[in-house]
Amino acid sequence: MSKRAALKAAKQEAAVERLADVHIPQGAAWANAARDAAKARLVDMGMPARRDEYWKYTRPESLTTPEAEAATVLATGEAPIFDALDRLKIVFVDGVFSQAESDPLEMAGIEIERLESAASKDIHWAKDLYGVLEARGQSPVERPLAALNTALAADGIVIRVTGKAEKPVSLIYRHESEGSDAYLHHCIKLEEGADLTLLENGPAAARFNKVLEVDLADRAAFHHVRAQGRDHERRAATHIFARMGTESVFKSFTLTVNGRLTRNEAVIEMLGDDAVAHIAGAALGHGDFLHDDTVFITHDALNCESRQVFKKVLRSGAVGVFQGKILVKPGAQKTDGYQKSQSLLLDDDAQFLAKPELEIYADDVACSHGSTSGAIDDEALFYLRSRGVPTAEATDLLTLAFVAEAVDEIEDPRLAEEIIGRLEGWLLRRRQG
Repeated sequence: MSKRAALKAAKQEAAVERLADVHIPQGAAWANAARDAAKARLVDMGMPARRDEYWKYTRPESLTTPEAEAATVLATGEAPIFDALDRLKIVFVDGVFSQAESDPLEMAGIEIERLESAASKDIHWAKDLYGVLEARGQSPVERPLAALNTALAADGIVIRVTGKAEKPVSLIYRHESEGSDAYLHHCIKLEEGADLTLLENGPAAARFNKVLEVDLADRAAFHHVRAQGRDHERRAATHIFARMGTESVFKSFTLTVNGRLTRNEAVIEMLGDDAVAHIAGAALGHGDFLHDDTVFITHDALNCESRQVFKKVLRSGAVGVFQGKILVKPGAQKTDGYQKSQSLLLDDDAQFLAKPELEIYADDVACSHGSTSGAIDDEALFYLRSRGVPTAEATDLLTLAFVAEAVDEIEDPRLAEEIIGRLEGWLLRRRQG
């Protein structure tokens, strides 16, 4: 047996073992079929391994073991992010829906339902979305943890947006059990011309596996802002799969602070002309911290625009990873694809690993990528110190300026202010202790 065949067999055996003693949720025939198909996909591709091309920078073992490693629940005394905003709150505690802490699942212009309820119905619009975009996203790069989620997730939220939502929908993830292992799967369908802002925040669980599938019809707009953080020992693998129609808009921003291991994957298909997709993130890490952004954007229509903007601030052994790809298919003329990944290394122990890619099969395009890694600008630091700003405070000001380009991708100024406030708080805590 060749080495490649042996590796494949070992990965498949690991998948079979991972699924051996788990409970596969049961529901209506379509939900059972989707979960069975995901289980078959996972067994066929096998669990991720360090020798896989897109896992060579991130060790997957702690995300794939049957039991989650314990993670201490951290109490900061800090008010929850987005708390001052008018929003519809949906709360999950260690991956379990909390009706007592959630608002009624009702709002003009949208239909909201728990996945558990939707999956029990013989006829439901989620049939055409649950696991569908995840399955499409398995090629050309396999994403086994997403297939694992589709197979195992018992709950989540399904949202059908028919107009302009009057206020944001806010998914709040609370972590209470040190050994919790949570799987949530959300499906969002935006009809033609619909508009939704989705907020997410919270540490969720000791280990968290989440899939978000978003289907945008023509001229629909989806704005997504999430904050991952607080509990440092937590681990997470999240996945966004989006399919975009003509003149649709998809914008997503993620702030990550703390967390021993976080891997955020995004797979976006631009299938309608004149679509716009922006995905951005800012990560701040200290010590035993690994943060991985893996993004794959496919241009398969005329005159589409995509932007990837990721900034990572790392110190004391923290590691940042960026793997971003833009694929321009034949016929996708007038494509505008932009990709930037940068790291600010605050000491010699931090590390940034980047793998930007462009694959282009059209000749009338404007695509670019850039990836840089460096330290605080000495001249800028000297300028601030010469005007009486202490070194630590000056470093924080320059750090905020560094991540500003990513935060600028947030359209709503209220949400951008919330994110800046959290960044300032994290920097202040690290400065004080």
